[in-house]
Amino acid sequence: MRLLLTADTHLPRRARELPAELLDRITRADVVIHAGDWVDTATLDLLETRARRLIGVYGNNDGPALRARLPEVARAELDGVRFAVVHETGPAQGRERRCAERFPETDVLVFGHSHIPWDTTAAGGLRLLNPGSPTDRRRQPYCTYLTAEIAQGALTAVELHRLPPRRTASGPG
Repeated sequence: MRLLLTADTHLPRRARELPAELLDRITRADVVIHAGDWVDTATLDLLETRARRLIGVYGNNDGPALRARLPEVARAELDGVRFAVVHETGPAQGRERRCAERFPETDVLVFGHSHIPWDTTAAGGLRLLNPGSPTDRRRQPYCTYLTAEIAQGALTAVELHRLPPRRTASGPG
């Protein structure tokens, strides 16, 4: 099973559209996971039409229309791997412990908010993944997203993808 993980798309505030590479990967994934801060419903509509299966949550920048369509926390079992998705997990310090306590029946927690890619494993085995942002790199050198696979009941082949810089009328973005 092929997964695509993304978050913090912030359209149309941070970019006018999703990167072409990300859109192409969405159509090839079996499951797309979006960890919130969509900002516009058009992005949700787009992913719903392109993804075979979409699992998403709302983020702190998502208004009433998105909150009406998405949960704060989503849970799914995918080929024997138990996932939870949430936008915010709080400060980096102590994150593994807090998340392991909050999501005890979870194998993989996908989160967003910081725009900083994250891949760690908490005591007890909870894997925490933040794909960064495909449209707003903030203090990071690149915009990013993650892909992964599930094989024989385990998460495998987790890969962080760096997107090329966006070009704008005033230069690289």
